[in-house]
Amino acid sequence: MSIDNCGTRLEIAAPPQRVVTIKSTATEMLLALGLGDRIVGSAFADGPVPEKWQQEIPVISKSLPAQEPVLAYSPDFIFGGWESNFSPEGVGDRSSLAKLNIATYVAPAACLKSGFKPDPLTFDNVFAGISEVGQIFDAEAAAGQLIAQEREKLAAIVPSTEEHSTLWFSSGSETPYVGAGTGAPQMLMEAAGLVNVMADVRESWASASWEVIAERNPDIIVLVDSSWGSTEKKKLVLESHPVMSQLEAVKNKRYIVVPFAASEAGVRNVDTVQSLVDQTSALYGKAS
Repeated sequence: MSIDNCGTRLEIAAPPQRVVTIKSTATEMLLALGLGDRIVGSAFADGPVPEKWQQEIPVISKSLPAQEPVLAYSPDFIFGGWESNFSPEGVGDRSSLAKLNIATYVAPAACLKSGFKPDPLTFDNVFAGISEVGQIFDAEAAAGQLIAQEREKLAAIVPSTEEHSTLWFSSGSETPYVGAGTGAPQMLMEAAGLVNVMADVRESWASASWEVIAERNPDIIVLVDSSWGSTEKKKLVLESHPVMSQLEAVKNKRYIVVPFAASEAGVRNVDTVQSLVDQTSALYGKAS
């Protein structure tokens, strides 16, 4: 097949057999499609793989690997969760890898170029991404089954009706990095019936200021848990900040926790919406 992936033309003569995955969303996509046996190595995991998909996969690096250790695994395909994974500082740029007969692929929902970047991201984009991976790996049946299952689960979710204002706090202490109005955090909060206090920012994620966040006074704060930034660290940032510590959401510890890999477009998104609904209900003492 021939596809235009984030502005890079990809010619795939046969389903990839030796795949290196970078970032959890890429790894989990293949595992959810039953393609774990194609993964020869993974890198830059954001946290543990959900138990239902766990299997032994060689770890190349806990962070973004350089090109040499990746090439040692003799991949014919590198699946990256972010475009920035393919750089001279990372596994190499895409054109150079193509000259080595290694195809490179970025999750379509993570494309950054105008015309390729979802604006805003929707569940249809997420499901289209699953379908495309299924085509690449000759796993259309598995992809179709997964999409049908996720659509059914999404349709069954009953979102919160209280429209609680919510901050999606991804990282940062001096300058908070938050979920803005066009990416996965917005898509997930909207589906769960939560109101993103940063929805007016036309980005997927954005740098904000504590003062602006305090003015918007969120009812709930989503804490993104990652291998490099724990929820406990984020709680300490909020509870020790002279402004944020005065918010009712912080005083009452109205926190919701989401794993980092579940905060990006991928196969965990529908489960994440249900988790947001359930955790919101628990915060306010209601049955889910």
